[in-house]
Amino acid sequence: MSTAGRTMNSTGSFSDNVARLRQALDASEAVVIGAGAGLSAAAGFDYGGERFYRYFSDFAKKYGIRDMYSGGFYPFEEPEIYWAWWSRFILVNRYMDPPGPVYDRLLALVRDKDYFVLTTNVDHCFQKAGFDKGRLFYTQGDYGLFQCSEPCHEDTYDNEAVVREMVERQKDMRVPTELIPRCPRCGRPMMPNLRADERFVEDAGWHIAAARYQDFLRSHKGRVLFLELGVGFNTPGIIKYPFWRLTAEDPEAVYACLNRSKAYAPERIGDRSICIGGDIAAALEAL
Repeated sequence: MSTAGRTMNSTGSFSDNVARLRQALDASEAVVIGAGAGLSAAAGFDYGGERFYRYFSDFAKKYGIRDMYSGGFYPFEEPEIYWAWWSRFILVNRYMDPPGPVYDRLLALVRDKDYFVLTTNVDHCFQKAGFDKGRLFYTQGDYGLFQCSEPCHEDTYDNEAVVREMVERQKDMRVPTELIPRCPRCGRPMMPNLRADERFVEDAGWHIAAARYQDFLRSHKGRVLFLELGVGFNTPGIIKYPFWRLTAEDPEAVYACLNRSKAYAPERIGDRSICIGGDIAAALEAL
């Protein structure tokens, strides 16, 4: 199921829709959470505005970068500068906790449920909040991992220690040359384990999580709640379209979409959809 065909927008009041979602959650036998960037934004992980300038005002002044997202694509001319940016970026978006309690509230809602999380986020907020690691599938990578930039092999490497050292020792937007991470096998530069192009490494952990997710879907039919949170249309084929299809295929399933501006569902599953537009944090608090 794709965007073809008619769709329905959020209808009814915010409080009525929250009440409907509460009922669907209570009635569900399993919950599949699909989370996009909008969920972390609701938790305070904003890539622009005050938070960006708090940590990257020097890069903004020198390079004209205006937010963390676009800065990730900037063609820095030297690896020492590239890693000054990326070490700082990874520290604030992977190793710092989000300012808001959104993930904690979500966990409180599903802790006693049979749940699984599919997410395109790479900030590890689910695991930091206490979600069961065995119930998480990070499809697009992890800021906390490095991989070979070639890549010459499919292993990934934890980066917290070197990231913290690069941040601590950088000066004038440069890290010491000796801290530039290199592949332990071929010596080429390392890169963050992010699905930006064909070089993305799907390591053993990625494949284990993918298999667990498919096993979860196969073993749960009937009263399943597909709970989509903050998912846009950058990569709809990972969460949004499959959730629509799975709901259409199972007459007892319910689809819920929480999104600040794009809360809607196909008309085909409209009678089993709950669309809540607006502040995701407020909706989770109300639940």
